[in-house]
Amino acid sequence: MEAAGRVLGLRLQAVDVKSPSDFEVAFRVATEKHPDALLTLRNPMIVNNRKRLAALAAKSRLAAIYDDREFVEAGGLMSYGADLTDLHRHVALFVDKILKGAKPADLPVEQPTKFDLIINLKTAKQIGLTIPPNVLARADRVIR
Repeated sequence: MEAAGRVLGLRLQAVDVKSPSDFEVAFRVATEKHPDALLTLRNPMIVNNRKRLAALAAKSRLAAIYDDREFVEAGGLMSYGADLTDLHRHVALFVDKILKGAKPADLPVEQPTKFDLIINLKTAKQIGLTIPPNVLARADRVIR
């Protein structure tokens, strides 16, 4: 991510969080440097605390993007990521092939092909952000 940030002219600031008790301090440290946005990396601790993280991001007035719609449904600003329902369908197809005798090593590696953009306008309003109409038009779902 750092290499991509340099190419795009972005300065990334990583904040380590080892437990949920570190969230408030992490947001305080991060916001002292006046970031433009927040990106979280997926792990069980982050997923299990998505409501709390979404609330802290909104309280800090940070535009936050997540990789899963569950975060937006929990109050996060937006998500862009692979459509998990579509991925689960593909998993079922692979299981079917394996149960019919295919060797897992012979099956091709597939990348996700369907991605969802979900936007929460309630959260956008709460943090004082206006989402451009052309972005809203591209969204797969808009929470109003």
